[in-house]
Amino acid sequence: MRLPAKIEPEQITALVDSREQKPLDLAPLRIETATLTTGDYSVKGLENMVAIERKSEADLLVCIGRERERFDREIQRLLGFDVRTLVVESTWPAMEAARWNSKITSSQAIGSLLGWIARGVPIVMADNHQRAGRFVSRLLFTAARRRWTEARSLVSATLDERVEV
Repeated sequence: MRLPAKIEPEQITALVDSREQKPLDLAPLRIETATLTTGDYSVKGLENMVAIERKSEADLLVCIGRERERFDREIQRLLGFDVRTLVVESTWPAMEAARWNSKITSSQAIGSLLGWIARGVPIVMADNHQRAGRFVSRLLFTAARRRWTEARSLVSATLDERVEV
């Protein structure tokens, strides 16, 4: 018995946190709603390995400001996942320009993002909601495909050993 050589995006089920206010379009992945302990997006069956947090620019500013302690705890939980990412619906130039209605300065925003990167959380600046959906979909599929390939190799090696005995 051998597992198929490839897995297709349509075979992957993305999990979207039930508290996500504006879910991303993750096509061509299948989508289910779930209550995730960390992050907004994961892969069914890999909930303890994959966590992606999504923030709009406005949400990010709140997390840098008045909800900093709560979000720092979220960052700490993300660090426990093999695949972890913060996807921001903005750009570095937008962070530098600071054209928002907030007391958060450009320096504070960029410093926070760089600080989280230094702690070990990759950050994807996705520009907008649509692009964030494409990036999250691709990241979830890539993580699932990697685990599939690892599992396929393990099963094949185990079956090969049994045949040799």
